[in-house]
Amino acid sequence: MIQAETLELLEWSRVCQHLSTFAATKLGAIAAQHLKIPTDQEESLTLLAQTQEVYELESRLTSGLSFEGISDIGESLERAERQGLLSGKELLDIALTLAGMRHLRRVIDGQPELVVLNELIADLRTYPDLEQEIHHCIDERGDVTDRASPKLGGIREQQRHVRDRVYTVLQSILQRKANAIQEHLITQRSGRFVLPVKAPQKDAVPGIVHDTSMSGATLYVEPHNTVNLNNQLRQLERQEQAEIELILRGLTEKIAAVQADLERLLAIATTLDLATARARYSLWLGANPPRFIPWSQSEAESADPITLRQLRHPLLVWQQQHEQGRAVIPIDLVIQPSIRVVAITGPNTGGKTVTLKTLGLAVLMAKVGLFVPAREPVELPWFDQVLADIGDEQSLQQSLSTFSGHIRRISRILAALQPGQVAREMGEVGDLGLTSQTSSLRSLVLLDEVGAGTDPSEGSALAIALLNHLADHAGLTIATTHFGELKALKYQDSRFENASVEFDDVSLGPTYRLLWGIPGRSNALTIAQRLGLDQAIVEQAQTFVGGASQEVNQVIEGLEAQRRRQETKSQEAAKLLEQAERLHQQVSRKAEILQQRERDLQVAQEQAVQVAIAQAKAEIAKVIRHLQQGSPTAQEAQQATEQLNQIAAQHLPSRKPKPEVPKGFRPQVGDRVRIPRLGQTAEVLTAPDQDQELTVRFGLMKMTVSLDDIESLTGEKPVKPEPKSKASGEPDKRTQKEAGTLPPPAPPVIVRTAHNTIDIRGSRVADAEPMIEKAISEALGGAVWIIHGHGTGKLRQGVHAFLQHHPLIDRYELAPREEGGSGVTIAYVR
Repeated sequence: MIQAETLELLEWSRVCQHLSTFAATKLGAIAAQHLKIPTDQEESLTLLAQTQEVYELESRLTSGLSFEGISDIGESLERAERQGLLSGKELLDIALTLAGMRHLRRVIDGQPELVVLNELIADLRTYPDLEQEIHHCIDERGDVTDRASPKLGGIREQQRHVRDRVYTVLQSILQRKANAIQEHLITQRSGRFVLPVKAPQKDAVPGIVHDTSMSGATLYVEPHNTVNLNNQLRQLERQEQAEIELILRGLTEKIAAVQADLERLLAIATTLDLATARARYSLWLGANPPRFIPWSQSEAESADPITLRQLRHPLLVWQQQHEQGRAVIPIDLVIQPSIRVVAITGPNTGGKTVTLKTLGLAVLMAKVGLFVPAREPVELPWFDQVLADIGDEQSLQQSLSTFSGHIRRISRILAALQPGQVAREMGEVGDLGLTSQTSSLRSLVLLDEVGAGTDPSEGSALAIALLNHLADHAGLTIATTHFGELKALKYQDSRFENASVEFDDVSLGPTYRLLWGIPGRSNALTIAQRLGLDQAIVEQAQTFVGGASQEVNQVIEGLEAQRRRQETKSQEAAKLLEQAERLHQQVSRKAEILQQRERDLQVAQEQAVQVAIAQAKAEIAKVIRHLQQGSPTAQEAQQATEQLNQIAAQHLPSRKPKPEVPKGFRPQVGDRVRIPRLGQTAEVLTAPDQDQELTVRFGLMKMTVSLDDIESLTGEKPVKPEPKSKASGEPDKRTQKEAGTLPPPAPPVIVRTAHNTIDIRGSRVADAEPMIEKAISEALGGAVWIIHGHGTGKLRQGVHAFLQHHPLIDRYELAPREEGGSGVTIAYVR
């Protein structure tokens, strides 16, 4: 069968061998080595779903799926069915396999989203009672235990009693006849206890001689005193063996009664182990799950292309990892659905044959449920057949030349594409819902050096005819060639496409990269020179090359150079895009952090307002209770009214009309402002100009913004500059404040309480600042009394410097003498 030849040419058996190393059981390893390739797409989809679910399950488990205890019990089940007798070790293996499968089922049952795996184990029966009975009768060494039956326990008790009597008699003889004994020990010959006696003194120990040493100096004698006892032991041993066989027979019959369920259990274990091996091998390869796409001429416009980017040869990956091979250079395969034939050209040793094998293995791996070692997305058709002619078919025994060998194999490929042959080799086509035509059009054909090995003109003509035939009768054909005529087929038939393996003109060697849309140059003379051929011969050969051929090679070389420049620019653009995306993410994260801070500040302010309202209610209640005590005078009523007004002014600032543009906020150089439309906090670099614009900086960026685009950190909009008619000699109030020359305005009536008074005496400025900040946030619209004491004045100066630059502080002043004088500072909060 040509399919078997193709698997051998693609080295499929090596992939299966590598897969088997990831299996946990002997059954799984054997199944992996003889991997069956599915004959319909539904089976491949099921296998891929199993691999995907095991892949996800193992990523959640700390140690992965465990197949501990599960062994190959197939031969034991077959012998039990044929009424054979299972040994204790075989029965123990069955019990351990049942326990191992029960553990696996428990793990999968705990993941209800794994639909395919749960469906696989839905009918699994593990017979815990049978497992428990086996463990009751068989110990961990596979021997039948004394508790297996009362009779067996009694027989073994008698054996121990008789054996003790034999040892007692023989020990007595060893002591009494020490001179006649060759070595002071008791041993066995033919299942009977004997003593090693010196040959010259055999009469000293009368008995039966059972054996002699190689030198003849030692006789193994059974004394007459122990003959009867040894006979009793032999009888008890036969009774023991009969009882053991009876116990094993009973357990074997119970195994035979459920043999069908255990066969099913063994098949499920093999399926799970194989799926686990596929998942682990795929993870090791760094592979991704494939998606099967439709592939037909009628759906060419709507179908997706074959997409295999960064595709790697799995055997080369293994060679690199385990055999210190060269680094694997991935290839990109993107084939449009309208394409039926791809002609790959380029120099020898450039990677054309490896490309054919890599694609063939990728298709086979997807069919058997393996992930494909390529970058996502992995999209390719489900091909009924993979047919290949790769390598040299020359055979001296069959009198086949290279050309003849290729033609024989291509003939078998063409025969496999015939409807009748497809039906015979793929099974019943009708059951798959495929017509003969669609079945042949879902075949992948791989041809290496098509038309080679004969006269170039005839070989080229034959190759063109063959590829035209395959374009009509195969789903996709990939062919490598050196014939220049095949490069021109693309421009005659839209179903053809060119590709080439890249050649580095600087290093004079192939890069193993696959280029699409550009035919390749063979570079035979260049490669010959690189491999050491005489320079004079190469130069003379160059003169024989036709001018037209040189012109074509120059055009191709120009196209390759242009493509390299485009790729370089594309890579640079990709880097810039990545940097821009990274910067956008950073800015977005900072904006989100600022928004969250703003929300937290708003919540804190709301909480502070609620606390202030509660305090105001308590103080109002105190005033009311004071008025209710006795008969109030007019003076007391006036005082109570004033106190209520003070409380309202302190705790209910929301009752005051809020101007749209708060007075007093003028952005100055060095101030921190917020730019809401950018979500950024910036530093003011220049004061507003005549056009009401100013320069700000955030991060490393400077920009000019309008006054309407900024606000203070407390959400206030800036005040527009005063008109020029204002007296130039009038000093700026904020400047006076910063200079300390602005006379303080009349203080509002604010009641000092324990809640708005903090004592920071004895603290350092750095330690006191968080305390002051907290007090300010809790006293919005009010005032804070800060007790810092007199001392050296350093703490007071640090407090004043902190208040001077705080955005929430409207002004501050020393307290009156009766409230502490220069030892207390009153800070008025906006």
